[in-house]
Amino acid sequence: MADNRPPLKIVQVLPALNSGGVERGTVELARELVRGGHQSVVISAGGRMVEGLVAEGSEHIEMPVHRKSLMSLLQVRPMRRLLAELQADIVHVRSRAPAWIVWLAWRGMNPKTRPRLVSTFHGMYSINFYSAVMARAEHVIAISDCVKKYILSNYRVPEQKITLIPRGLDPVAFNVDACTPQWRKDLLTAYPELRDKHVILMPGRLSRWKGQEAFLQMMVRLVSLRKDCHGVVVGDAEPGKQHYFEELIAQRDALGLADKVTFVGHRSDISAFYAFASVTCHMSNKEEPFGRTVPESLATGTPVVAFDRGGASESLNAGFPQGLVPADDVVTFAARVNDLIDADAEIKLPESYYLSSQLASTLGVYRRLIDQRQDEVK
Repeated sequence: MADNRPPLKIVQVLPALNSGGVERGTVELARELVRGGHQSVVISAGGRMVEGLVAEGSEHIEMPVHRKSLMSLLQVRPMRRLLAELQADIVHVRSRAPAWIVWLAWRGMNPKTRPRLVSTFHGMYSINFYSAVMARAEHVIAISDCVKKYILSNYRVPEQKITLIPRGLDPVAFNVDACTPQWRKDLLTAYPELRDKHVILMPGRLSRWKGQEAFLQMMVRLVSLRKDCHGVVVGDAEPGKQHYFEELIAQRDALGLADKVTFVGHRSDISAFYAFASVTCHMSNKEEPFGRTVPESLATGTPVVAFDRGGASESLNAGFPQGLVPADDVVTFAARVNDLIDADAEIKLPESYYLSSQLASTLGVYRRLIDQRQDEVK
């Protein structure tokens, strides 16, 4: 049934638009809002993703909302003036530092005319006064059930004011056709060691908690089970932490995997890697609030093996439960990867993990808040 109500004006606020899951999710939602006939405005300190955001029809307003310091309070009055000028229906905060600026600005506005305030908990933040601002919104979105439980356990937010909306992925970007013949040819030219091998993919930023060390240990066991496998690690180290990449290379070589595991750095063609791989691995050593790599890989038709914890466990249980293994058990992990290489995997990723569902659910939250105000005015 078509929505014949007037289009909305939505303002999203986050620290910056450089890279990362929150940033990608903001840009994707902005694009879908524009496609749906709504007005989309994003406020941030800028970054390399701004150009694409604007090209897809959103307005970007640059503002220093990224600093975690008391100096950020100087932005409260400018933010209040800006929100008044924009006359938006919704202001949607996605991170704690800008949430403080927005909330302090918002609460000083006329309650009858100010935008409705929404926040998204993208993670299980440290429990303190600083994080509590995310719970001060009129409605809260949780990206996974474990995040929703975290909110209910640690903040005074009534359950009816929380909506679970998983991050949606774009089926145009993530599908079985992402790996084209030309892409495959180019990849094998650049990395001939992958030729005639089953690629075992480990995507994610190089970080001590993302699980690359466990992946190397798992690969030792896997190559002892079969010789036709090659591990591929996609991702860069965080700025200023290049030494961790060097540590991983040293570990790889010490484990005798120099010719069995390749590090390819950051890639913008991750969807093609998913489609090319035989199995994707998710091995974080602590709970992740969502674990975006799981549904992304499943959407391309490639099975995932993951430790049974956090948001990654939720999405894998929904689309490919046979990929779950006990947390931190690399022996069972290697055996499961080995089993899946030759298996005909039946993957059924629910619609709730796609962008269309996220947009519909998010618009539902926006519309309900607006309708509540109209009822209050009556």
